[in-house]
Amino acid sequence: MEELVVSMKNIHKRFGGIHALANARLELRKGEILGLIGENGAGKSTLMKILSGVYQADEGEVLISGREVHYRNPKEALDDGICMIYQELNLVDKLSVADNIFIGRESGTGILLKRKQDRKKTEELLQRLELDVPLDIEVGNLTVAKQQMIEIAKGISCNSKVLIMDEPTAALAVSEIQELFRVIRQLKEEGMSIIYISHRLEELFEITDRITVMRDGNYIDTMETSLGTMDELIKKMVGRNISWSKKEKSNVKKNAPVVLEIKHIASKDIKDISFQLRQGEILGLAGLMGAGRTELARLIFGADWRKGGVILRNGKEVKIRTTFDAVAQGISYLSEDRKGNGLAVDLSVADNVALPNWDDFTKHGVIQFKFMEESVEEAAKTVAVKTPSIHQIVRNLSGGNQQKVVIAKWLLRNSEIFIFDEPTRGIDVGAKSEIYKLMEKLIKEGKSIIMISSEMPELLRMSDRILVLCEGRLTGELDIKEATQEKIMEYAVMRN
Repeated sequence: MEELVVSMKNIHKRFGGIHALANARLELRKGEILGLIGENGAGKSTLMKILSGVYQADEGEVLISGREVHYRNPKEALDDGICMIYQELNLVDKLSVADNIFIGRESGTGILLKRKQDRKKTEELLQRLELDVPLDIEVGNLTVAKQQMIEIAKGISCNSKVLIMDEPTAALAVSEIQELFRVIRQLKEEGMSIIYISHRLEELFEITDRITVMRDGNYIDTMETSLGTMDELIKKMVGRNISWSKKEKSNVKKNAPVVLEIKHIASKDIKDISFQLRQGEILGLAGLMGAGRTELARLIFGADWRKGGVILRNGKEVKIRTTFDAVAQGISYLSEDRKGNGLAVDLSVADNVALPNWDDFTKHGVIQFKFMEESVEEAAKTVAVKTPSIHQIVRNLSGGNQQKVVIAKWLLRNSEIFIFDEPTRGIDVGAKSEIYKLMEKLIKEGKSIIMISSEMPELLRMSDRILVLCEGRLTGELDIKEATQEKIMEYAVMRN
């Protein structure tokens, strides 16, 4: 039997009347990468916060290398070798790399001696991880990927034996993910045990040894990664079968009219791009981080200034200089940053859905609140927003339901063209399936969708056709019948 570094048994945790964890458990072996998955609300974060000392369990036991522990705070857990790296990185932007790694744990006596010793230790850590980062650079000037590495270095500097990583690749490009995986595998070889939480199931099959599944606060199963399948994993997560296979052929009708045509559109980031979008089509936009996908979408939506090109709606040229112009043309944009740009999270569902539609609810300068609430109720019902009422504050909804609220407000506006920018980023597989069904419903109603996604399986599952960008240029176009991950990547690195 391999050595168990962590053993959590019969863990229960309640928050008021909510039973967040019910008989949850987890086992982590020495030198293992263990995937931890489940839908939003499954209890993953709560379980890890108990392990890392943020919360204390109401019932159950936590064993570290066979020794029962009761951490009262994160410092006690860290001192005992348990380090958690959150999705929102815990770094001080204005401090240097060395200062961030040893903040609160400075060595030696005297300021100069401390800095000299900490710089030397930092240099050794970075060499160990093969990271080329200047010691004195302010962390805020580093890429998210490099900041992630600094968090890992900080964990190693604490002599951690367990590293918990929560959605570590959420904001990373493909090349950066591979660099992260290299470091994770290196730490595994050195004997560190790692718990890896991610909604990106394909990553789990690439990097983990075993995968533990949770659902509704309960432990479901632990499977050997090499023996499992994607479909099996998804069924364990959501308790039902969900199709995750590639679309075999385009569903667009042969004579479907062109609802949007872009001719030679250009800006400082976009280089002379032209394409068409047909009625009832899902057009995927693929490319690596920085390829220009979001920049292209913002040009079409009038959010950024363009220096050239023509936009046609239903065969006629239209002037789209502002977002108001785009909305008037039946075009809506669902930003990848739904909380920052798509929602007013401290307002209610009703307020958010009504925001772009106030003119429809106003008569002679007076807001018709009953009509507004009836319209919002109908829109929320159409997209199946799960909320106690339309007066619920949006911040309190899950990521998937927040996304549905964004869709509802544009449905109420009667948009014909939807631009979805990373539509399922940060939401679990069950919520993803609901968003996919909603997109398919829009298509059946004759709407058209441009979908930007960094997830290859998503592009291949949903798109009828895929455009690939590289460095602001259109480098490839693939009908879904011929599209593969390999072909997409080939175009994604094809610099003209």
